[in-house]
Amino acid sequence: MNLNRIAVVAAKDLRLGPRSPIFLWVLILPVLLTLVLQVAFGSLFDPSPRLGVFDAGESRVTQLLQGADGIEVQVVSTAAEVKDLVQAHDLDAGLVLAADFDRMVADGARPPLELYVAGESQAADRMVLSVTVLDAIRSLQTEDAPVTVNVVGVGDEGLPIAVRLIPAIVMYALMIAGVFLPAFNIADEREHQTLDAMVVTPVKLAEVVTAKGLVGFALAIPMALVTLWLNDALGSRWPALVTVIVIAGLMYTCIGMLYGVVSKNIAGVFTLIKGTGIVLLGPAIFYLFPDWPQWIAKLFPTFWVIDPLYRVSVENASIGDLAGSFAVAAVVIAVVVVGVAAGVRRLRSRLGST
Repeated sequence: MNLNRIAVVAAKDLRLGPRSPIFLWVLILPVLLTLVLQVAFGSLFDPSPRLGVFDAGESRVTQLLQGADGIEVQVVSTAAEVKDLVQAHDLDAGLVLAADFDRMVADGARPPLELYVAGESQAADRMVLSVTVLDAIRSLQTEDAPVTVNVVGVGDEGLPIAVRLIPAIVMYALMIAGVFLPAFNIADEREHQTLDAMVVTPVKLAEVVTAKGLVGFALAIPMALVTLWLNDALGSRWPALVTVIVIAGLMYTCIGMLYGVVSKNIAGVFTLIKGTGIVLLGPAIFYLFPDWPQWIAKLFPTFWVIDPLYRVSVENASIGDLAGSFAVAAVVIAVVVVGVAAGVRRLRSRLGST
């Protein structure tokens, strides 16, 4: 194959791409999916727990609360105003500290704690605010607490559903760019009979198919990274993350090229993708239901790129941890490439006979 001819065909597709609704859909999809799923399941628009504090004596507790992560603290001028704001649900909780609160706690006097809670506040917000307030007050004591409480999450059950949806969102973006775009472009060329003209030019059919796949791959990689960034899942393992995205993009692009050469027209591409969508995205469903037998997900060929993506973006895995998955993914890609080559030979013979 001639790299220069491949580059010319790919550049032409990139130049004319914005005219295609499929091309524009590739660019819009990551933002649209993230917006819909984060609004439905995530915390994109959920405010942090809101705490109002009336401090009559410049307590150290107020300073500690203002420096705490994950909550919003508003200092209020009067105790009555705290109560009014909580009743109006402008605050999730309100705290009133007496003028000599710190001294009484340090002396072991056990002063009363006025903590008002809004009736419409979420239970999780109440718990967060209560624990944060008690932890700040405990720091005023001169003696160490008899126990130390460590909150430890066990398993995937504690992960928010928005986090467990990340593999599905990213893989859907990869599928549109890597599978749908090359397949659609190849089938469109075939439907408009422009491939017939190419068989009598210096440009070979294999070079055209490769160029279509290259365009899909070039868009799939940044779209996957943008999707991860929008969902705050880039993590800190950049070498591992980029490696996973490249391998996943390559697998999905090869699948798209295969779909393109075996489909007679655009309708055939739609039918093929609808019929095999569960194979492409099926493993992502198992992250939503961790109680399901996870070995079933390993039967799907795309599991070997979806699982590494999840482990890097959510569990912060390294490249060494993913070596086995990469090996299986390489085998899957090689099998698909063989299928693409066979499909190109079959398509060439059909075009040559017409």
